[in-house]
Amino acid sequence: MTLDEMTVGQSGVIRSVGGEGVLRLRLLDMGLIPRTEISVTKIAPMGDPMELRLRGYTLTLRREDARSITVEVS
Repeated sequence: MTLDEMTVGQSGVIRSVGGEGVLRLRLLDMGLIPRTEISVTKIAPMGDPMELRLRGYTLTLRREDARSITVEVS
């Protein structure tokens, strides 16, 4: 499953980070690295962006970028 398919309240572990070039590096720099636990805390009323909780902080990410991240839901 990709991160953009997760719903509010779901948790999982990042398995892989896709994307190319600058996008992939930006995602990795934000802490979205494999084996990181992640949960979806909110989704904006129009569906974009989504608010995530990982590594002790909150991150807001566009669904388009979240589509590049593969997650194993727990």
